[in-house]
Amino acid sequence: MQNELTERLVSDIHSAANEESLHRALTDAAARIGFDHFALSYEKRLPAIGRSAILLHDYPDAWARVYIGFELGGADPVRRAGERSMTGFEWQHIDRYIPLTRGDRQMLSVGREHGIGDGYTVPRHLPGDASGSCSFVVRPDRILPADALDVAEIVGAFALARARQISGAGFPKERPTLSERQRECVLWSARGKTAGEIAIILDISESTVIQHFRTARERYNVHSGNALILCALFDGLIGFADIFDWRDP
Repeated sequence: MQNELTERLVSDIHSAANEESLHRALTDAAARIGFDHFALSYEKRLPAIGRSAILLHDYPDAWARVYIGFELGGADPVRRAGERSMTGFEWQHIDRYIPLTRGDRQMLSVGREHGIGDGYTVPRHLPGDASGSCSFVVRPDRILPADALDVAEIVGAFALARARQISGAGFPKERPTLSERQRECVLWSARGKTAGEIAIILDISESTVIQHFRTARERYNVHSGNALILCALFDGLIGFADIFDWRDP
């Protein structure tokens, strides 16, 4: 029975042609699997345009006014916890992912005062490219429907994928390119090595290393080594594993 419900909800979400129909599909999905509210946010970084964002929810109006009016999104502990999780998580366990500050606890408390109890959030993040989450929430007087969390995980993931398609987001047509030597220099810099140390590691002159950095910065139109490292991480030229695995083998 649960499989049939999941297939039906996913089919409805997949059929959503715009934000309005996706909103309807998620409203129906939340109710069918035992939640009171939902919220989906998706933000995509687009070259030359800036950002494309989708925000859909059926939260109580009072909480929506507080959340948007005071611009709480940037400080939202649920959002921060989502950046530390590969799968969906219950809000009652947020402190397993991030340290909760006094402000975080106050924000969650204010949310309960405005009709937002516990929730289950499905996060999706592509560093430097896109960020999103889909949350299913119950009222403060209810507990999460534990038998519905697997369905919420699947539905939330498909909803975020659909939001990405609706936003018109795709892969950039062109990205700056670095030579293999330039990439190696950036990687060793990310590992904490100086230009002189990189020269020894790669068996080239220090002036050549400096020139590689200069050319790479020009191609990305950035003016610092840290910004260059971030760009290389965002574009997948180097990976976090390349850095951390080397530090902690």
